[in-house]
Formats: sequence, structure tokens, C-alpha cells
Amino acid sequence: MQDLLPLAEKIGARLKERKETIAIAESSTGGLISAALLSVGGASAYFRGGSVIYTAYARSGFLEIPNPLPSPIERASTEAYASLLAETVKARLEASWGLGETGATGPTGNRYGDKAGHTCIAISGPNGTEAMTLETGSPDRIGNMRAFALRAMQMLADALG
Repeated sequence: MQDLLPLAEKIGARLKERKETIAIAESSTGGLISAALLSVGGASAYFRGGSVIYTAYARSGFLEIPNPLPSPIERASTEAYASLLAETVKARLEASWGLGETGATGPTGNRYGDKAGHTCIAISGPNGTEAMTLETGSPDRIGNMRAFALRAMQMLADALG
């Protein structure tokens, strides 16, 4: 968490300065992104909400994304799915920005064939959505959760400029 706090402060300050808001839909980070953003005093000015979308039940219950997934998205743990999460949470919470994260933390891979250490992250903002894939190559579950959250926060900070 210590690596995330300086980024959270930077992101929070930028969002406050710009009078913008963020909503989070994270999976394999288990809430670390939301926790980091909420660790900054005054977070209620920019944090609209977040949820851990770890299962299809959570996806349909919190975001009302149907199962099976809408075409052309075939499965979770892809950039397209991360983008869907980011865009949906942004729209549902009427935020300026949305962040979606999905992956396989370990120690084994997921049911889709992705190895441990795989995540896809998407940021949806005023000018569209960008997504990326990170592969750590590690089976260390906790280490991957931290690495995924750190990369998501870095990506958000970069998008905010």
C-alpha cells in the first residue's frame, strides 16, 4: 500500500483541482485501488464509488452487465472486458473517469487460460477509453495484486496528465 499512497495523493489532487470524479470496478486487485484513493483526506470530493467485480454475480448485480457478456466481448481478463468495466462504472456512477481491472493473480492462472500475473486495465475518460495488458510472470498472489494496483494507479495518473 505504501507504493500506492503517493500516487493516490497525486491523483486526488488532480481530480479535485479539475473538479472531476472517478469510479472503480476492480477484480484481481481486490479493492486495493479503491482503498488507496480513499486513503487521501477529502476523497469524497472525487471518489464516486468502487466495487470488487470478482464474479459474474457481482458483475450483473453491481453493474448490470449481462451473462453471457455482450458481443463481441467473449470473456473476462481481456482489454475489451476491462474497457467494458471502466465505461460501465463511469456511466452508472456518473463519474468523469472510470477504471476497470481484471486478471489472474495466482498462484495459478484463470479458467480462460491466462497465466498467473496477467491483468488488463482500462481507463475511460472524457476523451475515450484506453486499455493495456500487464504480465508479471509471477505466481505470487499478493505481489501481483500490488503490482496490478500500482500499474492501474500509474495509468490513471498518466491519463490525468
